[in-house]
Formats: sequence, C-alpha cells, structure tokens
Amino acid sequence: MKIIVGIGNPGSRYTNNRHNIGYQFLDYFALKQNLKFSASKFDYYFAEGDIQNNPFVLIKPTTYVNNSGIAVLQSVQNYGSLSSDILVIVDDINLQIADIRIRKSGGDGGHNGLNSIIYYLQTEEFSRIRIGVGNQFESGNLPDYVLSDFNDDEFKSIKKVFDQSNALVEDFICGGYQQLLNSYSIKKKSRKIK
Repeated sequence: MKIIVGIGNPGSRYTNNRHNIGYQFLDYFALKQNLKFSASKFDYYFAEGDIQNNPFVLIKPTTYVNNSGIAVLQSVQNYGSLSSDILVIVDDINLQIADIRIRKSGGDGGHNGLNSIIYYLQTEEFSRIRIGVGNQFESGNLPDYVLSDFNDDEFKSIKKVFDQSNALVEDFICGGYQQLLNSYSIKKKSRKIK
C-alpha cells in the first residue's frame, strides 16, 4: 500500500496557509480521483483508492505540522507498509513559489514536519515532493510567513504545479520512486517543471 502524506495543520484558519500546501494538494488529488476524506481511529484523516490496481491511501495528519510523524508511523503500522512506500508532499521555503523538487531520502532541511517524520520512523528513507512557497520574509518572521495565506496570483501558480504533481504522484503509486524520477526527469527536460 502506497501512503501519500500531505503535511499541514488541521482547522479552517490554516486552510490556505503556505504551510498547508501538502493538505491543499491532497484535497486536489482526492478530487481528481473522486475520493473523500474520512476520520480514522488514528491521528489522521484518510482516503483510500487505487490506480490501475495499485492501492494507495492519502493521509492528512491531525497532529499539526510539528508532530506529523505520529500519524505517519500510525499509518505505516496500520497498513503494513514500508518507508519506501511513503511519499510526503511538503512546503519548502528554499524554493521559489511553484518550483518543485523530488528526493528519495535525506534530512529535514529545517522543516519541523519532516523532522518529526524522521524521528518517529527512525529513518530518512522516504520520498518527498517539495513544493516551493517562496521566502519573502524578514529575518525572524519565518513562523508568520509560513502561516500566512497565498495571494491570488500565487495560488494560480500553485494550481499549475498541482497539475504537474498530480501526474508525479500517480507515477509513484504505480511504479514507486523510480517511475516518479523518470517522469520528473522527462518533464524537467521539457521545461514543464521549474
């Protein structure tokens, strides 16, 4: 079972925040797949589906960003999945708005949600799609910036990157990280991905 995790904070006040881009993407992906999220007995909302007989589950932690790892560990234990079955969608202030990058593993890059996942899984070996949210903030204002909403122009750019990310997530579900990487490389060469 592939596990697609969107990092974000629960609650309407955070819905359009930069920090919630993982949640926002999962809502977009679920809509494309005609899926709806349900509450679980664990610390996450979930939606199960399959693409070409490849099962997957979408996970939105209810633990807030800083404790995302609790929900990810619960989902891994619940579904009997491996860390290589996990794909995390996460905001990245080191990328310009609507830029995307993929990684098969690695550190947290200063992101508390990734830090929590690494801590609870006791491994850095899980895939990520990092979506840029920009970094137009003054020193010391990072928390306020990531908890601020996208403006209309930024959100239009984000919607375009969601289309690209949608295809990449489908590739991961059907063929794992290698298929995701192959698709990403092709799209990058054709300049469809910044």
